[in-house]
Amino acid sequence: MRYAVLGDIHSNLAALEAVLQAIRANEVDCILSVGDVVGYGAAPSDCIRLLREHEAVVVMGNHDAAVVGELDTFFFNQHAKAAVEWTREAVSGEEMAWLTCLPHIWEDEHVSLAHGSYSRPEDFNYVQTPADADASLELLERPVCFIGHTHVPVCMLRYADDPLRTGYTMDPEVDLHDAIVALVNAGSVGQPRDDDPQTGYVLYDSDTQIVTFRRIPYDIEREVHRIRSAGLPTVLAERLYLGV
Repeated sequence: MRYAVLGDIHSNLAALEAVLQAIRANEVDCILSVGDVVGYGAAPSDCIRLLREHEAVVVMGNHDAAVVGELDTFFFNQHAKAAVEWTREAVSGEEMAWLTCLPHIWEDEHVSLAHGSYSRPEDFNYVQTPADADASLELLERPVCFIGHTHVPVCMLRYADDPLRTGYTMDPEVDLHDAIVALVNAGSVGQPRDDDPQTGYVLYDSDTQIVTFRRIPYDIEREVHRIRSAGLPTVLAERLYLGV
């Protein structure tokens, strides 16, 4: 199976369109989304529509949960809160129902999918270090699990020759042949935070066991204009230029 994995989209339509166009050239069997389809950006309905049209598998992110009232925004910063409130008014009742029904975890015979950690996914914990990854890696029954949440692409993994140590790599291509389990952060489609403003996605081939991180340019100016025109906090537009 060939999978395309989308990190946090955050209502960034221009980025999502660029990624979907790039994916079409890769002949994937399945598109996966690690959640946070909405939040921050100004095109939630269009992003939901595109994912549904492409029959993407989507799990719930913390911003999705906040929009539907499943998660309190107490720990959200003021800009994130403003975007959640704006999004609640922008999406339709049917789109709200779709978001509400998103699962916290999805699995098939090859991969697992969650937003933050695979361990206690409903808590939306961040996996930022190898130590953070340990609880999830201990539970995995599939060879690889894709996550997001931090907006930073990285692979945490355990190798057969040293099964108690959790290592990590930010290489653009990772061969999982010698790994027991791997936790792969797909980064972010709509709001990268690794100082690279380009959008991106991940390819995974379960036969070759190769994970490939792809980055591509997109029309940032178009999305900046959309966010500003919607009256959302200016910082949500400006950060797109910097990839932070």
